[in-house]
Amino acid sequence: MVDAGLIRYGEACELQRRLVGARKAGVVPDMLLFCEHPHVITLGRNGKRENLLAGNRLLAQMNVAFHPTDRGGDITYHGPGQVVGYPILDLAEHRRDVRWYVEQLEETMIRASADFGSEARRVEGRHGIWVESAAGEEKLGAIGVHLSRWVTSHGFAYNVSSDLRYFDLIVPCGISGRRATSLERLLGRSVDAREVRDRLALHFGEIFTREMIPVGADELEHKIGLTRPGEERKELVPMEAEVLKGSRA
Repeated sequence: MVDAGLIRYGEACELQRRLVGARKAGVVPDMLLFCEHPHVITLGRNGKRENLLAGNRLLAQMNVAFHPTDRGGDITYHGPGQVVGYPILDLAEHRRDVRWYVEQLEETMIRASADFGSEARRVEGRHGIWVESAAGEEKLGAIGVHLSRWVTSHGFAYNVSSDLRYFDLIVPCGISGRRATSLERLLGRSVDAREVRDRLALHFGEIFTREMIPVGADELEHKIGLTRPGEERKELVPMEAEVLKGSRA
């Protein structure tokens, strides 16, 4: 498990690209990358631009970036107060089934929600997790994934204390008439995002039968040759310590 902290969306995509390459080469084991993004709206490869309801001027005024991406799904928002998880898994070691994989990510968020007393569920024909509230059916967590030779990237976004006004800039996931919500709004109290991250990591490890071992982002960058923007790129080098390890049941 790696916590990259607050990181721009484009940098996170580059980090995933490097990790996917390392996973394909067998340099690193399965891992789960956690992070948080500054305000950004992302459009999936199957998304429709008309689901972006704000123009460039408004996005600039609200300091919101826009980023097309290669994940599945439509349009979504990422920002402070949201726990974003990017699993880098080789599904050849689990199950070569995209639908199954998406359901396991949903199950991870469903179990974490239950830990905080919130009952979340799947909805047939829609990705992510949903809750019933006084306002009706609302979305608590979103999913959008990408696979390359059965190695995964992108993943899930779980709203903990998100400023829900930013979701008004889009038609979330291209589904009109449905709004996003957050764990804090559902519970009516503040929630530590680190506690949510830890519960997500716990259930992710249970579901994918992996022992979660924290590894610092700086250590990971050193071991696989990642660099910060503006620095000279290093060659990919073997990783000495596992990020996730364990045998399948």
